[in-house]
Amino acid sequence: MFDKATDKINEAAGTARELYGKHAHNPDDQFKGAARKYASQASYAVRDATDNVRDQVSTNPIAGLAVAAAVGVVFGFLLGRK
Repeated sequence: MFDKATDKINEAAGTARELYGKHAHNPDDQFKGAARKYASQASYAVRDATDNVRDQVSTNPIAGLAVAAAVGVVFGFLLGRK
């Protein structure tokens, strides 16, 4: 819960730094702000996807096991080819 809030705060801080760099004509601050903003957005998306998968597997563990087995078979097939 707090990790998602931290991601949103970091996103806002990155946006602020990006705008500061844009108005101050400082490409270094603009780039660092954009990098922080996009990294926070990606982190938030990964946390959200992880939470959704965890909820789905906890409500239906048999389906989660079947999906994991299918992914394992596909990876085994792809890695076993020569």
